[in-house]
Amino acid sequence: MTKPTGAPDQPPYLRIAGELRRRVAEGELAPGDRVPSTRQIAREWGVALATATKALTTLRLEGVVVARPRAGTVVASPAAPTAPARRRPAPGPGSGPATDQELSLERIVRTAIEIADAEGLAALSMRGVAARLGVAVMSPYRYVPSKDDLIQLMADAAYGERGYPADPPAGWRPRLELGAHTLWGLYREHPWLAQLGSLTRPLLVPNLVGHGEWMLRALDGHGLDPTTLFDIHLLVYSHVQGLAVHLEWEAHAEAATGQSEDQWMDSRAPALTELVDSGRFPTFTKVVGSFENGYDLRLDALFTAGLNALLDGLTPLVEGRTAGATAP
Repeated sequence: MTKPTGAPDQPPYLRIAGELRRRVAEGELAPGDRVPSTRQIAREWGVALATATKALTTLRLEGVVVARPRAGTVVASPAAPTAPARRRPAPGPGSGPATDQELSLERIVRTAIEIADAEGLAALSMRGVAARLGVAVMSPYRYVPSKDDLIQLMADAAYGERGYPADPPAGWRPRLELGAHTLWGLYREHPWLAQLGSLTRPLLVPNLVGHGEWMLRALDGHGLDPTTLFDIHLLVYSHVQGLAVHLEWEAHAEAATGQSEDQWMDSRAPALTELVDSGRFPTFTKVVGSFENGYDLRLDALFTAGLNALLDGLTPLVEGRTAGATAP
């Protein structure tokens, strides 16, 4: 366990921030390098997660580090220490330190989204949100009663970041494609979003229902009975969400293990060799052996290929019902 450096009368978070600041100043951590996560700091220094969060928040407000979506907290570039990782709708007063008087529900929700984008949903806590905003621990509770309520608000805000044109494209298929690609883009920007809700216990927030409204309107008027129409909507949605959940899983696994996807696969080479050499799986062995440089898992390509195949399969159902409905 590392002991925080600095004056012994300093709060632990300031001593931790001082040690990380020293590592940056002396070149141990270069611009773009990941700094220890809140969990790594808590484990290394033997402090609470809230203390770790406060240390990183201190450095962020100083411009020493910056949160990067899916990369975590990294050393800021001297040229642009506070450059945002992604353009988003302006959050209003800004995301810097706030007094309790300046605090608002919008700022709390936007700050929580920034934490989840950069560090994953597991790193989100009400205490961490308060620390990043620079307000008292209990202040956010005046606006939102619990973390669960906060996540609902985060989801609604994130789903509301993208909408649809007032004049939709012609044809049911282009409309479904636009809806699916819009959702995929949101999950790409906010990987934690796909972890919320399921087909059996859906997330009922207005802006997600708005995406469903777009998909249902694309299918309405084609002679489909309500059950079939809704089944098709769920099939398309589950394809998008089903692939998107792997975005957050991979980010979490990389943060937990310190290994990239390729590094993890390399470390499992002996297990793969054992399976191939067993002779029990000849087709698997033939396919795997045909890759010159290994299989490149491309989620974006899988999403597009799967969507096209799904819509190809649905075309006779949708257009066949339309033909039947319009026949004399």
